[in-house]
Amino acid sequence: MSQIPPQKFDAGYVAHLRELLDIAVEQIGPEHRTPATKAKMAETLVRNAADGVTDAHHLMRQAVRAGEDGAA
Repeated sequence: MSQIPPQKFDAGYVAHLRELLDIAVEQIGPEHRTPATKAKMAETLVRNAADGVTDAHHLMRQAVRAGEDGAA
C-alpha cells in the first residue's frame, strides 16, 4: 500500500477551515452537536481540502452531511 504525503496547510488556511467548521456545526441539529460529531465534521473538511477541494460551500456542505446523523 502506498502512502500519500500529508498535505500542508498554512495557519491562515487552517483558520479558514476552522471558521467553516463552526458555521457547519451551526447547521446541524443541536442533538448532534457533540465533540465526536464535530471531530467527524472536521475530518471531513480536512480530507476534502487535502484532496484539492477549494470551494467553501462544497467543503461546508460535505461537513454538514457528515454531521447530520451525529458521530455514529
